[in-house]
Amino acid sequence: MIFASFEFLFLFLPLFFAVYYLTPFRYRNWPVLVLSWGFYAWWRVDFLALLAAVTVFTYATVMAMDRVGPKTRTGTRLLKVGLVGNLGVLAYFKYANFGVGAFNDLLASLGMAPMGWSEILLPIGLSFYVLQSVSYLVDVWRGDVPVSRSFVNYAAYKAIFSQLIAGPIVRYAEIEQELKGRTHTLEQFGLGARRFMIGFAMKVCFADTLSPVVDAVFALEAPTLVDSWTGAIGYTLQLYFDFAGYSAMAIGLALMMGFHFPENFNFPYLSGSIQQFWQRWHMTLSRFLRDYLYISLGGNRGGERRTYLNLLATMVIGGFWHGANWTFLLWGFWHGGLLAAHRAWRAAGNGPMRYPAGVALTMLAVVIGWVAFRAPDLATTWRMYGGMLGLHGVGLSDMLAWQVMPDQWWTGAIAVLVCAVPLGVRWLPWEQPVAAMHPAWRAAWVAAPTLGFLLGLVLLYSRAAVPFLYFQF
Repeated sequence: MIFASFEFLFLFLPLFFAVYYLTPFRYRNWPVLVLSWGFYAWWRVDFLALLAAVTVFTYATVMAMDRVGPKTRTGTRLLKVGLVGNLGVLAYFKYANFGVGAFNDLLASLGMAPMGWSEILLPIGLSFYVLQSVSYLVDVWRGDVPVSRSFVNYAAYKAIFSQLIAGPIVRYAEIEQELKGRTHTLEQFGLGARRFMIGFAMKVCFADTLSPVVDAVFALEAPTLVDSWTGAIGYTLQLYFDFAGYSAMAIGLALMMGFHFPENFNFPYLSGSIQQFWQRWHMTLSRFLRDYLYISLGGNRGGERRTYLNLLATMVIGGFWHGANWTFLLWGFWHGGLLAAHRAWRAAGNGPMRYPAGVALTMLAVVIGWVAFRAPDLATTWRMYGGMLGLHGVGLSDMLAWQVMPDQWWTGAIAVLVCAVPLGVRWLPWEQPVAAMHPAWRAAWVAAPTLGFLLGLVLLYSRAAVPFLYFQF
């Protein structure tokens, strides 16, 4: 069950809010927990068993840490046990297939028979709820957040269905008080519903419309220059509207429950540098990598050379977190190298590039990186890069031309304009407080998301639901 499906919109969501708001306030974390677990079990019940096991294990470990004192020797050992347990689960389910495959490739190169192995299915959302466990363990050990003595509160925090599958990566400290007591108003519910509708329109109207074009390009044996750049730019737009749309829906649904989740995107495609891009793209993951990995590696405290190595290591690990594939390692190396180069540029006394040039250069680097991120293997990656250099011809190929419909070209063009809207932020009327808007603009502020949502429903009815891209990570 995904947000952009009729089962979710007209079955699960009405049921959830009916039960939620009919439950007395002091017990409302119970329907959040139970119905979120039911939402998760829709895919597979054994996935739910793993989620519950990780939840119980982390909760018990932290309670034991609290009894002996987090910063004591025993408390630190318990922290290590908790980290090894959580990361061990992630490593087994996410990287065992990759490790065995790489080992079998090595055996094959030596003329030896491969090791027998049954493929392991990756539980959906595992990467995200393991990172939540890691952040909670470390924050409690550091003394940054109090221990949750209520298992229901902690389990509900991990299970909130709107962020369970693909984030944002919500830290316990960010909603600790709201787990104990939160406000519910009609205005807040309406703002959450509006945010949900915006995200739904982003996903269905833009991302899902561009999806067939991107799939077609990456399946070509010899994409031309136009083919390759069409696919690369198309995926750049698809990924943004898909993932930012999911995040908007998650934040909106949380607001309808009284929770305030952190923002996850801040118009990243208008960034003037690669550093600014990572301050605006998947911001909850960027902060996680900074606070729990980059700083733990030493950050910028060991001199310039060590700082460059820490940047590179952080991004390579961040890339590999996205998936067990050489392409994600390549993507991580690419962005780690770009961040190191940007730091070296600034350390040499150079100022920031002029805004238009900085945005253009940053977007070129990001688009090139997204090719490796999207490609199923390195062979496809090199094929796409060859096409982007014109090695397979220049014009639009017949293999692609018949698959791209006019509405998809228009969707891509409109998507680019939507990404550029914030450039006019100083004069846009809807950037004013709602109460200060002219009545006509206030009506548009309400009507535009509603019309986008209704258009999305029509499109959803006419084609199959497309899973969110970040479900695979």
